[in-house]
Amino acid sequence: EKVNHPKHYNSHPSGIECIEIARHYCFSIGNVFKYIWRAGLKKELGTEDIDKEIEDLEKASWYLNDRISELKAIKLKQFESLKS
Repeated sequence: EKVNHPKHYNSHPSGIECIEIARHYCFSIGNVFKYIWRAGLKKELGTEDIDKEIEDLEKASWYLNDRISELKAIKLKQFESLKS
């Protein structure tokens, strides 16, 4: 089923669907997990499989860096509040 249970989220040998794991994390880390989970599995007409896999890994990297930036901002805010 393309909308509720896409094949590229259900293809893991464990039989576990990606969302079952991803929903236990914050948004950014859930997306990191999602893009790594499906890397190499999602097919797109007109796009080579390796290019689609690279795209998914780059998206995972983007979300991971976004979460790191978010945590650094939280840490900085905490540090600044301690100085006040």
